[in-house]
Amino acid sequence: MSEFWLYFKVGINHVLDINAYDHVLFLIALMIPYTFKDWKRVLLLVSLFTIGHTLSLILSVYSVIYVNPSVIEFLIPITIIVTAFYTLFTAGKNAKGNGNLSFMGVTTLFFGVIHGLGFSNYFKSILPGNASDKLIPSLEFALGIEAAQLIVVFAVLILAYVVQTFFRFSKKDWALVMSAFVIGVVLPMIIESEIWNQ
Repeated sequence: MSEFWLYFKVGINHVLDINAYDHVLFLIALMIPYTFKDWKRVLLLVSLFTIGHTLSLILSVYSVIYVNPSVIEFLIPITIIVTAFYTLFTAGKNAKGNGNLSFMGVTTLFFGVIHGLGFSNYFKSILPGNASDKLIPSLEFALGIEAAQLIVVFAVLILAYVVQTFFRFSKKDWALVMSAFVIGVVLPMIIESEIWNQ
């Protein structure tokens, strides 16, 4: 049980680490269009993201796939900015369209794979080299990531409720401001990426 909490807490801390906020930014960009009444849609998108990053994490830990870490570190902010721009250009439109959900669902699953590869680089560095069973620690780590994601999603939905209810922001204004904020934070990450120096 102590090993479960070890890897579970590492997963939580990895997402909520103030110095590694890229994962939080992606979740913010993903959740901007939604409110608590969209909880089924929110749960579906977060679950698809979790499936994607858990799958790529496990495949990477078992050396089935490998992608250069600098490429992954470049692609992660790309996933964030694409999601933010999508939200920016669809701001104020009905988030319940089937096309919107299917596009966001497939995109979120794929982006989850990319983020999982980012997690795997870190996770492999803390996994004991002689660990014969890597699956259980990987799943424990993934559960910690999922718990942290739910914390972030809940916080974004609360903030959206407060801003739209008490400060009278329209849903469109909320989406525009938050998308622009995320883009403004992520753009320097892309510009300063190490990939441009290779």
